[in-house]
Amino acid sequence: MALLGEKEFFKGIGEIKYEGKESDNPLAFKFYNPDQVVAGKTMRDHFKFAVAYWHTLCGTGGDPFGPGTKQFPWSTHPDPLKAAEDKADAAFEFITKMGFDYYCFHDFDLIDEGGSLVESEKRIQHIVSYLKDKQEVSGVKLLWGTSNCFSNPRYMNGAASNPDFDVVARAGAQVKIALDATMALNGENYVFWGGREGYMSLLNTNMKLEQDNIGRFLNMAKDYARSQGFKGTFFIEPKPMEPTKHQYDFDAATSINTIRAYGLENDFKLNIEVNHATLAQHTFQHELQVAADAGMLGSIDANRGDYQNGWDTDQFPNNVMETAEAMLVFLKSGGLQGGGVNFDAKTRRNSTDLDDIFLAHIGGADTFARALLVADAVIQNSPYEDLLGKRYGSFASGKGAEFVSGKLSLTDLYDHASANGEPKQTSGKQELFENILNQYS
Repeated sequence: MALLGEKEFFKGIGEIKYEGKESDNPLAFKFYNPDQVVAGKTMRDHFKFAVAYWHTLCGTGGDPFGPGTKQFPWSTHPDPLKAAEDKADAAFEFITKMGFDYYCFHDFDLIDEGGSLVESEKRIQHIVSYLKDKQEVSGVKLLWGTSNCFSNPRYMNGAASNPDFDVVARAGAQVKIALDATMALNGENYVFWGGREGYMSLLNTNMKLEQDNIGRFLNMAKDYARSQGFKGTFFIEPKPMEPTKHQYDFDAATSINTIRAYGLENDFKLNIEVNHATLAQHTFQHELQVAADAGMLGSIDANRGDYQNGWDTDQFPNNVMETAEAMLVFLKSGGLQGGGVNFDAKTRRNSTDLDDIFLAHIGGADTFARALLVADAVIQNSPYEDLLGKRYGSFASGKGAEFVSGKLSLTDLYDHASANGEPKQTSGKQELFENILNQYS
């Protein structure tokens, strides 16, 4: 299964197949059947599953209390160019064995950053050429690219929001290079994740200038990519905090406001991450609904957080009930606009075997597939839709319909309330809705 004649990194593991829920084979899908049609689309087309280069190929298990625990066989070569090629070989072997169609990357996930901007660009160009061959042979595609404008110490005070113009310019150069790489690889989208676009203290922050500079920066990047023929969608990925105290892309609503405030609504949508939603004290399904209601549900970063930990743990999704609620929003909003489901998740620090990477992705895909089946069954077979419609039935006719259509004034509301007396109490039936979801899970 190795491509282009390279050595095999994941020895003894073949192509992961769908075997159904009765299978006891840990290296098989139980619910994710790529060709199964659900709500008019195959599962493959609904999800467009992607592998995150940074966690899957680069994440060695390090945390604030200790270094990495994983020694990857594709990360041993002393030459950065050859090491990057080995990593690409491992990536495409893994993606094709999983049967997925997409991958995502930050620029310096692909290859180590050089000692200068010129050297970094040469390195990126080298690995992009190599990846083009990999894509052509395998059929694997790039869902989206992005740039890591947060790890290098130069970005300690932010990138586009940095108080030093020289740093802003360096970030712009890096984004240009990442955009060029994404376009060269026929990437379908491009993501902006403001890893340090925020503040630690308002005492030393000109918040309006920083946010306006972000707006200017995003417009420049968009204009450049469009001038080069890029037809894809740009995504902003909301995140409330960590590492900064407050990030300017706090949640879906904040990010949508940014998009609208700077005239980006025709080109930008949102990439919603589960763990970022919970860090913002929202649910994943809430963030999906906010994005969908604004017509900006672009893509998903699939993971979960630990309920007892207050940081971005990036665990693989495994909660079918929660994901089923999210899939209700997903299906009712017509799915994603341009993006897919990227597994922005990492195996645990003590999961050190190479097959653990397969087990994690299998579990994540099965969780989303099972949740999709549950949500579709709830919509098609249960009284859920009728109950929801009934709850808002007062807006479907009479004065309620006139209110929705904008035909009433505040005085009209007063007159209606005066004539009808105290409104009757109507149950929200929350437990019934929860029981319906549970029944079909």
